[in-house]
Amino acid sequence: MGDTGRRSSVPRKEPSPMPRIALYTLAVCVLAVAAAVVSFVQGSWLGIVWVLLAGLSSNMTWYYVKRGRAGGQGGSVTR
Repeated sequence: MGDTGRRSSVPRKEPSPMPRIALYTLAVCVLAVAAAVVSFVQGSWLGIVWVLLAGLSSNMTWYYVKRGRAGGQGGSVTR
């Protein structure tokens, strides 16, 4: 029921920082979504390509984030 002031004897493992490639794919995803919105507002069907690119880069971002977290454990990313 609150903090007793005791410290755990087991050290907490800090999460590893996000890999740089995950940040790049996240930026591509955000830019692709913005480009899709602009394309659809202008009445162009080219926005479909931007939506597909956003989906691909989103999946790549999640993959690299999971890979970065599991990197020190030696486990598979696709569990």
